Amino acid sequence: MSTQQYRKDEKAVAALTPEQYQVTQKNGTEPAFTGETWDNHEPGLYVDVVSGEPLFSSEDKFESGSGWPSFTRPVEPENVVEKRDLSHFMLRTEVRSANGDSHLGHLFKDGPKADGGLRYCMNSASMRFIPVDQLEAEGYGEYKARFEK
Repeated sequence: MSTQQYRKDEKAVAALTPEQYQVTQKNGTEPAFTGETWDNHEPGLYVDVVSGEPLFSSEDKFESGSGWPSFTRPVEPENVVEKRDLSHFMLRTEVRSANGDSHLGHLFKDGPKADGGLRYCMNSASMRFIPVDQLEAEGYGEYKARFEK
């Protein structure tokens, strides 16, 4: 677990693209199969585009067929918050970043059973991907060991 303090950064919010703003600040959803990382297979870390807090690891990413990046678990459970979502005439579980308060996506119980059965279905627009070889330079060096085999 990181000792880094993460928070909502207003400069980062101001620098968001219109799609990133719509997703993270207005609870939007990017169209399926269009996000930058839905089919990314590189090893690395996914962090909140607003606060930088570590959210998911490529080690826990899987192909769900949904068109959005899907993960079996967060890399740091305390960095994600689950909230009841009654929008769109259905009951879902919204996932937000704990410190950045960014809307990330939704949690479903149709993930790989062998990995706990959960599917964190995230928006690419809410996350920034940091490849393993850039973790140290980006300040996430403590996560590098997770990818060494």
